[in-house]
Amino acid sequence: MNNHINKKSILPILVSIIFLNGIIYGQSTIDKLEPPADSLSLKSVIQQVISTYPSVKIAEEAIRNADSRIGLAKTGYNPVIDMTASFANLAPVTKLTFPGLGTFQLYPANNYSASINYQQLVYDFGRTHQNIELENANKNISEQTLEQVKQKLSVYTVNNFYMLLFLQAAIKIKDVQLATLNEHLQYVEKTMATGSATEYQVLTTKVKISTVESQKVDLVAALTTQQAALNSLLGNNQASNPVVRNELIVEPPVIVSDSILSYAFHNRDEVLINEKRASLAELRFGMTKLQNKPLLSFEASGGAKNGYIPGLAKFTPNYVVGLGLRVPLFDGMKNKYNLAQAQSGISSISFESELTKRNISDEVYESEALMFAAKKKVSQSELQLNQASKAYSLAETSFKSGVITNLDLLDANTSVSESSLMLLKARIDYVTSVYKLKAALGQRIY
Repeated sequence: MNNHINKKSILPILVSIIFLNGIIYGQSTIDKLEPPADSLSLKSVIQQVISTYPSVKIAEEAIRNADSRIGLAKTGYNPVIDMTASFANLAPVTKLTFPGLGTFQLYPANNYSASINYQQLVYDFGRTHQNIELENANKNISEQTLEQVKQKLSVYTVNNFYMLLFLQAAIKIKDVQLATLNEHLQYVEKTMATGSATEYQVLTTKVKISTVESQKVDLVAALTTQQAALNSLLGNNQASNPVVRNELIVEPPVIVSDSILSYAFHNRDEVLINEKRASLAELRFGMTKLQNKPLLSFEASGGAKNGYIPGLAKFTPNYVVGLGLRVPLFDGMKNKYNLAQAQSGISSISFESELTKRNISDEVYESEALMFAAKKKVSQSELQLNQASKAYSLAETSFKSGVITNLDLLDANTSVSESSLMLLKARIDYVTSVYKLKAALGQRIY
């Protein structure tokens, strides 16, 4: 009887030691997650993504294409020089016969000709200049589009990075929880034979272990998916298992509340692109107006050919110099409708700009609200973890006194693990919401 009493009095002490080690480790899991030395930082991940991702390369290629179009537009100021040569055999050959004078051939049967031709635009009423400005505007849009692609990729990378961080830490928290449960299971199985523990306690512990293992399986599957997504972003082999660093410190944007929308409208890529598209539409309208303007050009051609009387077979030098004027008189109303179409394009872009600004307004205020809500959740989760830790401490005291069972102590430990996980998620939600607000305001993330 005394031995049995002694075993019952020792049991709470041993179990509490097991749980105390687990709880101390569990509480510090969030703040003391030390990733491997080769773990990835957010900055390095974003830099690699925006320097290698195909959509960035496509946007960069569009800029090079725009440079080519600008160069092509400038060629309107350059002369056009070519060389032509021809041979023609004509039959029958026209001949004239005059009595007493003989027979005269008007042209040879074999005709040869070679010449160098020069054509230079003299004046086109600003058409070439307008075309160059239009292509420069196209390039400006391509450059802004590149920035937009990089920004969107950075936002997507931030979300992937912090989801990966959450899953890494969550799995470690579950590992700590499983280690504590397994130690408890081993102990209660040993003490059940002495009557200090019951089969109910053993089965209940096994159920808890099974539940946590199932949760861990889901987390591992989600981690594998996120690692595959990150490998795709980085262009790495899918066999690699990237690990990210524990970066949970970020400074929120500091902007006066009254000017937050004007700041966003001044910096968002969508607004800047629409402004450049509006300028481009104006240039197209101006270009269309110039289509019916005259064109004045200088033309010159010099070479040699045969067929000149009296030496029809002789290869004789020749040249042509002159000015050419092209004046459109009637184009079948094409220019009228082209102008109407160009004006409609200007109006459409104006409406799109207004819609874009409204969407940005919603995004900015939504992101700001989410950031403040996430910050409050961090405070609440810290309080909850503190309360769960205190509750565990009280449960430990009650267990030593024999007031509660070891299963009650186990529940208190589980509450601490779950509170740690909730705090981790709250911190990550806050960090991602800060980056989302920065993106909504047009601040560069990369």
